[in-house]
Amino acid sequence: MTDRHEPDPTRTEQVLLLVTAVLGTTIYAGSVMISSALLPQLQGALLATQDEVSWVMTFNIVATAVVTPASGWLANRFGRRNTLSWCATLFAVSTFLCGAASSLDEMILWRVVQGAAGAPLVPLGQALLLDFFPRRMHGTATGIYGMANMIGPAIAPMFAGQIAEHLGWRWGFWMVVPVAVCAVVLYRVVLPKDEPGDTVTLDWIGFLSLSAAIAAAQLVISRGQRLDWFESYEITAATFIAIVALYMFVVHSMTAARPFIRLDLMRDRNYALGLAFATLFGMLNFAPIVLLPPLLQQHANFSDSLIGEIIGWRGVGAGVGFFTAIFLGSIDARVHLLMGALMQTATGVMLMTFDLDTSLFAVAVNCFMQGLSVGLAWVPMTVITFSTLAPEHRGEGMSMFHLVRTFGSSLFISIAVAEIVRTTGANYARLTEHVSHFNRVLELPWAMGNWTVDTLPGLARLASEITRQATIIGYANAWLLYTIVSLALVPLCFMARVPKARGA
Repeated sequence: MTDRHEPDPTRTEQVLLLVTAVLGTTIYAGSVMISSALLPQLQGALLATQDEVSWVMTFNIVATAVVTPASGWLANRFGRRNTLSWCATLFAVSTFLCGAASSLDEMILWRVVQGAAGAPLVPLGQALLLDFFPRRMHGTATGIYGMANMIGPAIAPMFAGQIAEHLGWRWGFWMVVPVAVCAVVLYRVVLPKDEPGDTVTLDWIGFLSLSAAIAAAQLVISRGQRLDWFESYEITAATFIAIVALYMFVVHSMTAARPFIRLDLMRDRNYALGLAFATLFGMLNFAPIVLLPPLLQQHANFSDSLIGEIIGWRGVGAGVGFFTAIFLGSIDARVHLLMGALMQTATGVMLMTFDLDTSLFAVAVNCFMQGLSVGLAWVPMTVITFSTLAPEHRGEGMSMFHLVRTFGSSLFISIAVAEIVRTTGANYARLTEHVSHFNRVLELPWAMGNWTVDTLPGLARLASEITRQATIIGYANAWLLYTIVSLALVPLCFMARVPKARGA
């Protein structure tokens, strides 16, 4: 018997709700992919080093991680329609200001605002479908929603690359603004007016201590290599703040009556494993799309439009992966997850073999495989994580799930960039040790080829080539870390408990 309170929207209302939810989520997901395609131009335009320009991505992801757990409180406090429409408005304004930024500091500031404003759009968009569609249509609605959300990340970088190449990087951001404005209009027109729910006090101590711990830890990882780690008072102070804030968060969460995040949920074995899955997959998710564009443009001479197409293939692969997962639903979820983990490992091994002469086809295939692995693994990972968690705790559990996933992404990007910067400098110094008039091998024609050390222009060309070779070694070390993290997923796949069909 159907619950009389169960929603039953008309076909027109269903289409409008789906379009609204998809559009709101797509502007955030698309902005992440667009920013990765614009990184090479941003580095030159904002006079930033490789590790500095990566902050454009990492601090955006950190802002998303911090605000995502508060999405439910915002919707309850201000109403869902108001929260979504005002977040989309702030997202549109901050995106425009990203395109108008004239310095790296301005860009990072508005990217932080953009990430914070976009954070509630994803979880509240998913909740929108579950609340306004009847239970019998949940599978269809979420399936269409998931497939449609692959379109933005797939085509946005391609358009951004073309626009940036012909009009400049600013228009790569500004192209998102009209879409965000459309999302604001749909939120105000399509969603019914809802009143704020029962006033629930936000656990400010837990929220602020967790935010401080995440922000300070990210600062340490992002700036540590440049500031010589603990030789810097800034890094020492940030480390102290991160440790104290994390301690306060853990103690408060274990003793408070209504903590910001309930740590006792991790007593559930599958949920605890799911958080480990989410952290590791998060570490693998955005790292390639942040690291590859600068390498391809600066050292392999790829154009901005080609880089956009390469990043777009990752979105295509993710769409194929999600579509494939639908037809493999009867297979053990652990098998799905293992397939995704092994494919991630294969992409890491493939990346380690890349050099400066790697073809466009090989890079595009690798990006497609990255997206495919995420698409294959995401559904079973979610099923395993929440299959044994009590329904009344799934909201809190989902917040923690997205938090560790996004923080894992920003953390690994910073670690990988720091490793590239460190090993590039070390390898450059080691390689230049052999460039000297006292090295008799350099007098042999077949050893030097067209290189020369007799003139300043010749030395400059040789130094440039040594820099390129040292850089590709640094990237190989980063891809090795990527591969190790991928392999760490494999044993976790066998530790999960898959529920019976009825329970699932």
